[in-house]
Amino acid sequence: MALQDVCNWQAPDTQESSLHLPQVSGWTLPRGCDPQAFLQIHGPKLAHGTTTLAFRFRHGVIAAADTRSSCGNYVACPASQKVIPVHQHLLGTTSGTSADCATWYRVLQRELRLRALREGQLPSVASAAKLLSTMMSRYRGLDLCVATALCGWDRSGPALFYVYSNGTRLQGDIFSVGSGSPYAYGVLDRGYRYDMTTQEAYTLARRAVAHATRRDAYSGGSVDLFHVRESGWEYVSQDDACVLYAELWEPKPSKEEEETSKAQS
Repeated sequence: MALQDVCNWQAPDTQESSLHLPQVSGWTLPRGCDPQAFLQIHGPKLAHGTTTLAFRFRHGVIAAADTRSSCGNYVACPASQKVIPVHQHLLGTTSGTSADCATWYRVLQRELRLRALREGQLPSVASAAKLLSTMMSRYRGLDLCVATALCGWDRSGPALFYVYSNGTRLQGDIFSVGSGSPYAYGVLDRGYRYDMTTQEAYTLARRAVAHATRRDAYSGGSVDLFHVRESGWEYVSQDDACVLYAELWEPKPSKEEEETSKAQS
């Protein structure tokens, strides 16, 4: 004899309405409504923000990003990693849904590794960008949100591609993705040159991200800086965005002011 027969216990009727709170991770919905359709229409709209950028110059590719992950009016993570290495000569900036970005970069790492084992060499940056865009385009219209800039060095030299989750694939010299990208583009368009020195490129990337974190409410934290060279990528630095903004944008005295101060001293 079962225990429920001994105790005269009967399972509650789940079809009837209940005044109790829903189970953990459950939703209270009107009867007869499809949960997925209801949430798409009436669910909360969350605003995600970040600032990532990448540009190509004669000494390689620079990738930089802030480290604060925001969701709506809340800071989800104050120190998130938004530049993900793929292999020694390829990395990518991430913007969009963090889970989608991490998942698809793991898929890309696996596929590039398999191709390298089959062909005896790593695919080019263009092949990696085409592979990623082709794989994600199959999920178009399913709320997949991945916007990335693939930064790498292959047999043709430094290369930079922008890939979006709907299958868009663009090649260029400058890309900035995220809610702070309009502010970053303003700095990049003014100071970018292909024949920059390495230190000039570092300063430009730091300045662009720091300016974006100052103006964009959803960006902040620190500034991560990466450099992709012929020998591979390297992690250059991490600087506090507020301190960096104060240092980079502090007005410098003109030559006349310097001469006047020297004469007075």
